[in-house]
Amino acid sequence: MSSAETDSDVYKTLLESTRAIPWRIDWKTMTFSYIGPQIEELLGWKQDSWTSVNDWVERMHPDDRDYVMDFCVSQSRAGLDHEADYRALTDSGEYVWIRDVVHVVRKDGEVEALVGFMFDISERKKTEEHLIRLQKQLEEYSFQDGLTGIANRRMFDTVLEREWTNAQRTGSPLSVIVLDIDYFKQYNDHYGHIKGDECLRRVAQTLSLAANRPRDFIARIGGEEFVWLLPQSDAESARLVAHKCLHLIRQQQIPHEFSNVSNLLSVSLGVGTTAASVHATALEFVDQVDQLLYKAKHKGRMRAEFADFRD
Repeated sequence: MSSAETDSDVYKTLLESTRAIPWRIDWKTMTFSYIGPQIEELLGWKQDSWTSVNDWVERMHPDDRDYVMDFCVSQSRAGLDHEADYRALTDSGEYVWIRDVVHVVRKDGEVEALVGFMFDISERKKTEEHLIRLQKQLEEYSFQDGLTGIANRRMFDTVLEREWTNAQRTGSPLSVIVLDIDYFKQYNDHYGHIKGDECLRRVAQTLSLAANRPRDFIARIGGEEFVWLLPQSDAESARLVAHKCLHLIRQQQIPHEFSNVSNLLSVSLGVGTTAASVHATALEFVDQVDQLLYKAKHKGRMRAEFADFRD
């Protein structure tokens, strides 16, 4: 046996003892001149069933097929080494994530063959998908009030800017309700912070029922302060939502023995409507509505103050 044959046997043994699956495709005939026996353990298909490129294509997930084919062919024709991730079909009908690492072999300036390795990256993909889910959850949490589960101030600021821009573009009215629980410090002092937290959650859930339209948006922006954003709502529509908030809170019959206005929990509201002028900002408008809230408090609480800033 020649040394060349011995070297070839050694290389073949090394290739077939790895987890990676070696393969070679003849470019002119588009047939497999070699594929490692590890393919049977990974996908279940017999080693000798891999005869042409069509076998590779047909054993690929339909959603991945066109993209991977177009990409690999274009890169190969250009003589560029490349990688491709896709889902490969097993003989039992399941799919396994594969990464093909491809080297283009050229002879006299022409593509002669493709050689490469298949790697099972299913576990890596599971980890990536898990990380993506975690990132999405973190993003959701960053816009969510941890106590009540509704949107927080950060989310409100984001939605406010979007709706303000939309109101300027369309000329539609925009209304805001700023709402505060009356004498909440006294509630916390008397009933304790655990009961106080329960109260905030209950108020948030109750106020959420006042929504009239899909784009109506509620957030908790402070300790006991909430805000309603009502896109495309005129002053009368905002007034109806405000009265609904007052009514729903009264319906809850939450005891508050240390309130100076009622023996039940109550709220005060500032309600404003604007045309989103280009000469004003969204935060200036919210500040105007906030002043209406303080006006309601000065007038005795458990009430709402209204203003239409379009007048």
